[in-house]
Amino acid sequence: MSNFSNAVAPPHLSDRFEQALMYASQLHRSQFRKGMQIPYISHLLSVTALVLEAGGDEDEAIAALLHDAIEDQGGAATREAIRQQFGDRVTAIVDGCTDCDQQPKPPWYERKREHLAQLRQASASVRRVTLADKLHNARSTLRDWSVEGDRVWSKFKTGREGTLWLYRSYIEVMQTEEENWMLEELKRVVRSLEEQRAKSEEKREEI
Repeated sequence: MSNFSNAVAPPHLSDRFEQALMYASQLHRSQFRKGMQIPYISHLLSVTALVLEAGGDEDEAIAALLHDAIEDQGGAATREAIRQQFGDRVTAIVDGCTDCDQQPKPPWYERKREHLAQLRQASASVRRVTLADKLHNARSTLRDWSVEGDRVWSKFKTGREGTLWLYRSYIEVMQTEEENWMLEELKRVVRSLEEQRAKSEEKREEI
């Protein structure tokens, strides 16, 4: 996998990016962050910023804006709309970030294990957008924990243990010999979450 921190040249953001920004905003207009009243577009913008800061090009930035669109907002019909508006490469990156486009969705662990297996063979572009997604999610979880404490884990289907397992699994799959600041930050955030878990367990034992 290529070094995410080094871009060959600054990316040029054209009218395609503005179109994708509007499209993403329209698709996710009624969606909010898990368990919160924060518009979902905030996550998409944060992931896109990380991708650009890591040297991503315009197609990757557009895919970052749309990385949850197929999974959350329309499945195959949305995939085709993305292909027609933004091309095959953007669609392929979004597909690589999508762990399910079916309704109802298969069991959580089954979906995540399959996606992790696919990521081992994924392109650098898919891995970059996926890593940015996981980093922003982990940052948000740690921030929410600082406010809510262990109540934050109730937002997740598999609770604390399943969520931490997933973060550790993504770290293992994304591991590379090359320097990658997003991966290193994800490791630091997950370590902080695990330290908070250990402290919570110690407090319960003292009671």
